[in-house]
Amino acid sequence: MAWNEPGGGNQHDPWSSGGRRGNNGGDRGGSNGGGNNGGNNQGPPDLDEALKKFQDKLNGMLGGGGKKSSGGNGSGKSGGGKPRNSLALPGLLVVVALAIWAASGFYLVDQSERGVVLRFGEYQGIVDPGLQWNPPLIDDVRMVNVTRVRSVSQTQSMLTRDENIVEVEISAQYQVANPRDFVLNVRDPALSIENALDSALRHVVGGTDMIDILTSGREILGSSVASRLQSYLDAYGAGIRLQTINIESTSAPAPVIDAFDDVIRAREDRQRTINEGMAYANAIIPAAQGQAQRVVEQGQGYRESVVAEAQGQANRFNALLTEYRNAPDIMRERMYLDAIEDVFGNTPKVLLDVSENAPLMYLPLDQMRGGSAAGSNASSSNSGDGSSESIDPRVLDSLRGSQSSSSSSSSSNPIRREGR
Repeated sequence: MAWNEPGGGNQHDPWSSGGRRGNNGGDRGGSNGGGNNGGNNQGPPDLDEALKKFQDKLNGMLGGGGKKSSGGNGSGKSGGGKPRNSLALPGLLVVVALAIWAASGFYLVDQSERGVVLRFGEYQGIVDPGLQWNPPLIDDVRMVNVTRVRSVSQTQSMLTRDENIVEVEISAQYQVANPRDFVLNVRDPALSIENALDSALRHVVGGTDMIDILTSGREILGSSVASRLQSYLDAYGAGIRLQTINIESTSAPAPVIDAFDDVIRAREDRQRTINEGMAYANAIIPAAQGQAQRVVEQGQGYRESVVAEAQGQANRFNALLTEYRNAPDIMRERMYLDAIEDVFGNTPKVLLDVSENAPLMYLPLDQMRGGSAAGSNASSSNSGDGSSESIDPRVLDSLRGSQSSSSSSSSSNPIRREGR
């Protein structure tokens, strides 16, 4: 409670002569001040008293002597305490500073990062993701993101092998493969990869014709630049691994781009015509080859048939010769009959044995009715050569007699037909 609060028990001014309370043992007390408020004040201590108690405790920790009262006689004598240690406060400050320094050494490494630890500038190692500790002001930890895909792009005008100027827009994506090399071997990795990309691109474009760069050679250009750029980065020890190289665009300079577009269209038309010709050739050549193969196979088949027939005739002749030597008369008769059969088998004329025993000519009317076209041709040919003859009445009579006696097997005038 404040000293001047209405209704309070402490009505004395603390700055007056009787304002010191005697319950601390070290305060100055008079005959009036000690008896009035020494042990009867139940209010909270004021701010000055709290500060004084804290100062006394701090002096006790540091080894300093405190002032003590001599008792109730009122005469203040400073009691003898332990001498104060002059190194206690600096030691405490040192302990506090060490605690703060040790606490500041904790740090967290993200999952996508790696930490490169340098102790007084010398490489010590790489720390993995998680909570780590390194002595601050001694170790320098440099964080490197090893999962992020970085990119660099360039647009350059350069000279080709055929002394033409071409503009190429290219981009490269890369990742950090070795954090130690990325941090220590190269001062500025981004600038280094830009310079290496420019060098590799100019080297490859300088060895390629312009028309190849503008048309079908862009894929080859990208792969060549990628392999050369990776070799440069490996030689630098940059700790960088290329992901992709993209040729964004290739074009001629603006003043002549229309002329180059015409050239490209002409080349495309030429290639289209070549493709059409190749398609036609691919369609015609197999057909011609098939026809040629068919003719060859037909010739081979004819040859084999002729050879086989000749061999068969030769074998037949040899067999007949052997039988003829064994029985000449029988073989002669058989050969004669075979020859007569062959001759009469190819003619429409037949011989009829009639009662007068004279050979007559018979015209096969049934065959003439069956094939009108063949009959007309035969009649025209017969009329042309004057070989047609009228039907003899005796033939008609003989035919009538044969029809009437067909039921009897022992007819007196049988019809005998030789040949077919």
